[in-house]
Amino acid sequence: MTENHPAQTRRVLAIILAGGKGERLHPLTRDRSKPAVPFGGKYRIIDFALSNFVNSGIQSIYVLVQYLSQSLIEHLRANWRMAGLTREQFIAVVPPQMRLGSNWYRGTADAVRQNMNIIQEFDPDVIAVFGADHVYRMDVGQMLRYHQDKGARVTLATLPVTLSEASSFGIVETDAQGRVTSFLEKPKNPKPMPGNPAMALSSMGNYLFDAKTLMEILASPEFSEPELDFGKSVLPRILERLPVYAYDFSTNVLPGLKPYEERAYWRDVGTLAAYYRSNMDTLGETPRLDLDNHRWSIHSVRYDGPPARVLGGELSNSAVGEGCVVRGARLRNSILGRGVTIEEGAVVEDSIIMDFCTVGRGARLKRAVIDRFNQIPDGEIVDGGADSGPRYFHDPSGLAILPRGRDVGRKG
Repeated sequence: MTENHPAQTRRVLAIILAGGKGERLHPLTRDRSKPAVPFGGKYRIIDFALSNFVNSGIQSIYVLVQYLSQSLIEHLRANWRMAGLTREQFIAVVPPQMRLGSNWYRGTADAVRQNMNIIQEFDPDVIAVFGADHVYRMDVGQMLRYHQDKGARVTLATLPVTLSEASSFGIVETDAQGRVTSFLEKPKNPKPMPGNPAMALSSMGNYLFDAKTLMEILASPEFSEPELDFGKSVLPRILERLPVYAYDFSTNVLPGLKPYEERAYWRDVGTLAAYYRSNMDTLGETPRLDLDNHRWSIHSVRYDGPPARVLGGELSNSAVGEGCVVRGARLRNSILGRGVTIEEGAVVEDSIIMDFCTVGRGARLKRAVIDRFNQIPDGEIVDGGADSGPRYFHDPSGLAILPRGRDVGRKG
């Protein structure tokens, strides 16, 4: 945790938007929302957003949930301290309250608008509205300092992308001082960022608002439409009259970052291919995303089982979770969650095996993503580039996905 955060001098309330369906991650989101999808052998995607706030000294956090939320709620209940030493240290789950009618959340701004009561009761100076769908590490205190130094009413986190990539993102245009002059959704001809003609600034979907400004915006008749989104609906209409600034995430200095890591690592793991690549980014001698960082830990599950045991076999460039048992198998470029058993003669390559799965004797898995609680029969062959049978979903990127199995008494 860094020192002298603005969070310690101004009253900051964090709101994490964690209601996403994650339809492009199906079948991993068949039984859970996107923020609850396991990642990296021991984490859930939401653990990154939560850890960023906690590590930054921001410990007043509301998590807004919506679709298939039980798995996420159980994860937060079991693995995150829901209350601290003071009344202002909490992680509270907020399901849709239907205060403004019978509708669920219809956009990021509508989700906050439907929960104005909890904002008013907390009485913050600054409100941080962040998503829960991305894999990244960020010292939010540095963004808060930028927000204060600029005298901004609204600050949005941005990340430089190449001009060739920019047409796939919401692109922010700024003047030389960083004030936002336009916000364009997936523009065909994006303008480069100041000082770098090869790059444009993309929005990360993370915002800081002065509390008074946000409450005035959401209470205004100008923004009374039912479907209200910050990026599409709100920001483009307030730029001329309010100081809105762009914070460049690539300038964020993360404590403990190793020289070989990708600076300002941020991934929208919204597709199966992107999810798989980001998991693989945690492997190797010099991973792009090295999660072994004691100065900026990603907090997650507590496991009461035994340590991993390797009873023979060949393991290379793989992460093996707690409670795993590997019996005379070959494991290469793969990630095992907790309590996974790999039986003798099995071969697992370029794959992700989630918690409490068993891979039978002589089975062969390549470019497979096996969700929790599954049994791979003896001798079964699973290949992401070939037809592996009707119970597997095959992604065009060359991945074979096995949906979550059933395990009585376990959730998530």
